[in-house]
Order: sequence, then structure tokens, then C-alpha cells
Amino acid sequence: MREIIHVQMGQCGNQIGTKFWEVISDEHGIQPDGQYAGENPELRDVQLERVNVYFDEGTKGKYVPRSVLVDLEPGTIEAAKSGPYGALYKPDSFVYGQGGAGNNWAKGHYTEGAELVDSVLDVIRKQAESADCLQGFQLAHSLGGGTGSGLGTLLVSKVHEDYPDRIMTTISVMPSPKVSDTVVEPYNATLSIHQLLENSDETFCIDNEALYDICFKTLKLQNPSYGDLNHLVSLAMSGFTTCLRFPGQLNADLRKLAVNMVPFPRLHFFMPGFVPLTPRGSQSYRALSVPELTMQMFDAKNMMAACDPRHGRYLTVASIFRGRVSMKEVDEQMYNIQSKNSSFFIEWIPHNVKTAVCDIAPRGLKMSATFVGNTTAIQDLFKRLCEQFTAMFKRKAFLHWYTAEGMDEMEFTEAESNLTDLIAEYQQYQEATADDESLGEEQYEEYA
Repeated sequence: MREIIHVQMGQCGNQIGTKFWEVISDEHGIQPDGQYAGENPELRDVQLERVNVYFDEGTKGKYVPRSVLVDLEPGTIEAAKSGPYGALYKPDSFVYGQGGAGNNWAKGHYTEGAELVDSVLDVIRKQAESADCLQGFQLAHSLGGGTGSGLGTLLVSKVHEDYPDRIMTTISVMPSPKVSDTVVEPYNATLSIHQLLENSDETFCIDNEALYDICFKTLKLQNPSYGDLNHLVSLAMSGFTTCLRFPGQLNADLRKLAVNMVPFPRLHFFMPGFVPLTPRGSQSYRALSVPELTMQMFDAKNMMAACDPRHGRYLTVASIFRGRVSMKEVDEQMYNIQSKNSSFFIEWIPHNVKTAVCDIAPRGLKMSATFVGNTTAIQDLFKRLCEQFTAMFKRKAFLHWYTAEGMDEMEFTEAESNLTDLIAEYQQYQEATADDESLGEEQYEEYA
């Protein structure tokens, strides 16, 4: 089987990850105690055929998530253990320290985190050895705090060294434009992106503000909780792994996604979305159809990162449909979108929409779709970060917390210039036309 090892790191990563396991356990008919609970024999075959992608089979028919839960303080891990699905996880897969990273990237990357990283790698190694044909890793974390960003990126680079031929996917919660949880977010996030640029194969960028907007404007929730936001993220996560877990007419996996979505190695930051999103009580007023899903999918309101795709152009897009949908209709809709909105798609990648179709719809829906866009508009997100970073770094504010852990100022300067280069690259490809001769050659020579 094409196994995936899932790692959740820090408070945010563990909360998203826990929600993700709830969603996929439910889709595969697995109860909180790990037992399969399906009655229908036809459904049973579908649910258990590829359950091994995310679950190991224990004794007495118990299914155990192939998951590693990591934090530098025990609080979040204890909460996961005592939650409704606490009994699902293997006791060995909890790895936690006692100190905490205190929102400090350097603590997570160099001091506290460096002490814990070997025990995390041991758990990963055991799970990788028991896997039949490991496809890759997915890491859920946030870039604003200390553990998810510092220890998260340290683990990504170590795993990248140990398993260079496996896909490394990260679900990274970015700092939002207006919602800020910590003052030193710009430092932590910029230092993390510096690492993710080199060591991750695909990074799904998500931020709280975009999720709040979806809850307010689309789902009409008056005061959404973190639980609601995490549920949205877990829907998107279950969406882009669907084709691995269920049979379909046209399959996609993490590697196919990477190959079709990443035109240049550094431009692997994606903007995810999930449809249909309808307020409770108004589902019956809308007919779910492929055109309706496609329209919603490309709607800027449904993007999970706070940048407007209309400000840039799509390099590539992947759309993963779930449910009984007609392939002909999907192809027609995708062609229509590209021809009607051709100015929003890069013209030097002729067919830049990848499609995948899986037969099994999520619970309670007839059909759904997951959107993954690689758009040059994501530079807005990096520009915002860069401005905030520069404003603090110019005055060397808060820097002593990082240098006290053994960091050098040069690292900050390098991370900043790397981020500036990334923004320039996105801008360069946004403006490029099909007739440009020089473009891409220097990129190619760099990696040749």
C-alpha cells in the first residue's frame, strides 16, 4: 500500500491533526476505539480496501493511526489523549518535552527541539520500517509559534535527509493579516519559510483570517470557534488524500500532485479550498452539480489563504472531485473555466488544470470538490510577512531572545533575502509571456 506517515506538531498542528483523524476515521467507518463499525458489506470493501494508507492494523481488528503527535510541552498532547479519539492512538506515538518553546523559533529549532528531535525520528523510523511502500510524510503545524515552526522545520530537514526520495507535504498555518496570536510571528514565520523553501515538496498555506471569513460570509456562523476552523482544514486535508484512500475513475496521489503543480522547485506553496460550503438549513435550496461546484471552487471567497487569486495568475491548479460525477462534465467545466478566464491563467503552461475524480463522496454529501491552486497572488502573503519582519528587524527588536539560544543575526538576514527572492520570482513569472526567451533558463541552470 502507498502509506503516509502523518506528523502533527505544536498546539495548532495537534488540534488540526486530531480533527483530521476524526474526519478520516469516520470516512473509513472506524470508531473512536479503533474498531471497524460498518454494517453494509458493499461499503465495507470500499472503506477497508485502502485503509492501510493511514492506519496500521493492530490485534483483534483494531485500526491504529500511522501518526506521530509531538509537542515541547505536555498540555496539548494530554488534551488529545483525553479527547474523544484519545484511545485510537498508539501510546508510543506521543512524543513530548516538558520545557515548551515559548513562541521562540530558536528554542524549537536549536535547543529544546534539538533534544527531542531524535526521539521523534525514532518513532518515524519504526513506522517507516513497518510500511510496505511508503509514499511520503505530511506535517501539520503552524508557522507563528515556536514548536510547530522551529521543531517542525528541523524535523522536515532531518526527514528530507533520511528519506530524500519520499514526498514531504506540509499543512502550514500562516500568520494572518489581522489576526495575530504572537508578537514575534513575523520572525518565526520567515525563518520557517526559509527552511520550507529548501526541504518541503508541497506546502499548503492556510490562515485563520481566511477561515474566519469562510465561517462568517459563507457558513453564516456568528461566532466560530477554533473547532469550526480546524474542521474546515481537515475537510481540505481529507480532500487531497481521497484518491489514495478510495477507488476512483482518475486517481491522484501526493507525487502526482507535486509533479503537476510545481513548475519550479521553489514555487511549491499552494492555496487550498473546499466546496460545497453552504450554511446549515439552506442546503436544500441548492442543487449540487459539477458546474455549481466548479463555480464555487474558483470563487475567491472560498480560498483558505488570505490573498485574492484575482491579484495574480494561476501557474497550476488541481481539482479533486468526489462522488458520482461524469468525467465528461468535469472536463467540459475545466475547459470552460480556462477559456473564459484565460487572463488569470499563465499562457506558457497550456493545460494547467489537473483533475482527479474519486467515486466516494464525503459523509452527508452527494458530491464535493477540493481545490489546490498554485497562484502568483500568494506573494501578497509573503510580502506582508516580509514588511512586518523588516520593521522589527531594522530595530533589532526581540532579537536577544533568539541570539541567547545561539542563533546568529546572519540567519535572519539570509531568511529575509530568501523571502524577498521568492516574492521576486513569483512576480517574474506573473509578468512573463509565452514569447519570453530568457525566462527559466537561469532557473534550470541553477538546478542542473
